[in-house]
Amino acid sequence: MEQCACVERELEKVLHRFVTYGHQSEERLDELLRNVCELRSQLVSYGGQCADASALSQTMTQCCKEIKETVQGLASRHKDIHGSVSKVGKAIDRVRENFDAEVSAVVAETVWDTPERQKYLSETVVEHLYRQGMLSVAEDLCQESGVVIDMSMKQPFLELNRILEALRMQDLRPALEWAVTNRQRLLDLNSTLEFKLHRLYFISLLNGGITNQLEALKYARHFQPFAAQHQRDIQILMGSLVYLRHGIENSPYRSLLEPNQWAEICNIFTRDACALLGLSVESPLSVSFASGCMALPVLMNIKQVIEQRQCSGVWTHKDELPIEIDLGKKCWYHSVFACPILRQQTSESNPPMKLICGHVISRDALNKLTNAGKLKCPYCPMEQNPSDAKQIYF
Repeated sequence: MEQCACVERELEKVLHRFVTYGHQSEERLDELLRNVCELRSQLVSYGGQCADASALSQTMTQCCKEIKETVQGLASRHKDIHGSVSKVGKAIDRVRENFDAEVSAVVAETVWDTPERQKYLSETVVEHLYRQGMLSVAEDLCQESGVVIDMSMKQPFLELNRILEALRMQDLRPALEWAVTNRQRLLDLNSTLEFKLHRLYFISLLNGGITNQLEALKYARHFQPFAAQHQRDIQILMGSLVYLRHGIENSPYRSLLEPNQWAEICNIFTRDACALLGLSVESPLSVSFASGCMALPVLMNIKQVIEQRQCSGVWTHKDELPIEIDLGKKCWYHSVFACPILRQQTSESNPPMKLICGHVISRDALNKLTNAGKLKCPYCPMEQNPSDAKQIYF
């Protein structure tokens, strides 16, 4: 992942240099064009008179010199950019070297052998394609893989992508209709989606200037249901009407016109719509791929260490990881419990057990601490019967 980030950084540098080079080139060429036009005007004004021929010759010589120096300078800077482009290629080559490495050894060879698992994989890919709006590709995959997707599963994604596409085109009406239809469910989630959609529509009216003043005032009635929760925001919106004649962009309310609001409303709509549909904001495929990219280097390293130390029986047991891999808080989706005695994470075959004294250990630890049908809690001196322990669920 670090090497992929390095490619992105190098690419950003190249793009920045290209943009800077383009702006500087345009400014310099425009300046030269103005000088040439002025020189041409002088030649036309003098006509056939030769009184100032020497002065004109000197001016033309200076102009030609500036043109030559500018062209050489632009060519030199353009050549320097080639070095930055080559750095991007080298960074990509370093990433490719990692992809060339043998990674099959960290995955069970039979992981996708069963038809059931192949079906789950195909369904996951199809769902990801539906989420991305790639409907035709998803349909082709269904036909080729034999996966049958119920229309009830397709329909929410079709509607979601239709509304998102409209938002990207800065059309708020489909999203507003959807938000009004689902108003109560959104309120139950404490969602601010409907208010922010009305707010953005009001701001789009402000962009029209003084001609939209009456329409903006009429539309402000939509803020009434949200007066208690968003009083301050509504006051700011209504105060901006005072500066409508002179332009909101020239007023203290110019922050209302920030362009990133459209990206923000797309993210809010996606989050709340997925919550109502019982879906995660990110597709399971993208989450799994990102987690795999973070885990793979660690697994490759531990595999190499195990092979060097000739620990033959460790790596073959692939239904659980031989080490714990920290994927960051972003990938925490449920509570986990690690046994404080054996220092291992509990599982379905080794669940957490609550003792009558209130302390919790794993079932394996419980069995190992049991002696002659009695168990002494490792944290307090209470003796108890192991059969009194209760399995708990997180």
